[in-house]
Amino acid sequence: MWSNAGVPDLQRMLDQAASYDPAATRIDISPGLADWMLEHRTSLAFTSYQTGQLILAGVDPQGRVAFNEQSYARATGLCFVGGSLRVASMFQLWRLENMLHPGQYANGAHDAVFVPRAAATVNYVDTHEVDVDRDGSVLFVNTRYSCIATIDDRWSFRPVWQPAFISALVPEDRCHLNGLGMVDGRPAFVTAAGVSDRQGGWRASRTDGGILIDIAGNRIVTDRLSMPHSPRWYDGAVWLLDSGRGRLVRIDPVTGHIDPVANCPGFLRGLAFHAGHAIVTISRTRESDARELAEQTDFERTGTPSQCGVLVIELRSGRIVQSILFDGKITEMFAVTALPGIRNPISLGPQTVDMIGTVAFDPKWNG
Repeated sequence: MWSNAGVPDLQRMLDQAASYDPAATRIDISPGLADWMLEHRTSLAFTSYQTGQLILAGVDPQGRVAFNEQSYARATGLCFVGGSLRVASMFQLWRLENMLHPGQYANGAHDAVFVPRAAATVNYVDTHEVDVDRDGSVLFVNTRYSCIATIDDRWSFRPVWQPAFISALVPEDRCHLNGLGMVDGRPAFVTAAGVSDRQGGWRASRTDGGILIDIAGNRIVTDRLSMPHSPRWYDGAVWLLDSGRGRLVRIDPVTGHIDPVANCPGFLRGLAFHAGHAIVTISRTRESDARELAEQTDFERTGTPSQCGVLVIELRSGRIVQSILFDGKITEMFAVTALPGIRNPISLGPQTVDMIGTVAFDPKWNG
């Protein structure tokens, strides 16, 4: 099947990303963030689809938080599996590999240099989250066609699962399928904005009709969420972002009971876990969303404005203990992942001089 029906203004998206100026953006870092990353032996990677950025955050040799930004048009899903960093962009899925050996450093400062090594073209299917299963197959949420898909050598994608209520794979974003959670290397849970089998029908249930689906039984665990995102299996429970309410929640996969864990000042999209902490991305509230969603009720009572950035939440207490906040043209974030064992990473952008001129090969080859 071939179709280019209903394609949004892709040129506008590209122009918006191209207009992003990192120098015009102020970054506020919580005082203890560098120490937290050093203590827990991790760095962070996160994406902004609005500005088309993959951003890496680590700690430099002087003990300061350091950032590296590279352009990936409409960067969305992100995962770090088997040492490879996967990045979903507007129409491609990228695989980045660390070109350094253990103990090597680039420029005397970076213990990982992620280089784009492959890109699978899936065309514009509004890719959301991405992951890799136990067999090494790349799985991604194909939001536009309401399914979970994988890469195909010939076609834009190969469907592997769709909700029971979706009758046809057509480019209509019927339920706004967006989140993918893995268990033991297999897809186990997905989130969607609502139960709908018609074009854009999910919009009618944005406030309180969001769903979590158990893939194995094709069963809706709960339908009482608001624009849910990023289901994750951790510590014997499903965790996800009740995004429209601005909160991190834990859900019993059998009963569907929802246990609120933390309230956050913004619209939540990305979620990762590391060392007893949840790491989330938050975005500022769009005016249209503010009118329709129940977002951040607790914060609105105190007059706290929505923010854009990355938050670290201590699971035991539900407290926000560290943060990276952006102020400027960048107002929306998407995905986040921890990079365990890496202190200060950088990446090379796919269309940069550094990328073109950097050559690496296995030094063990001896002819």
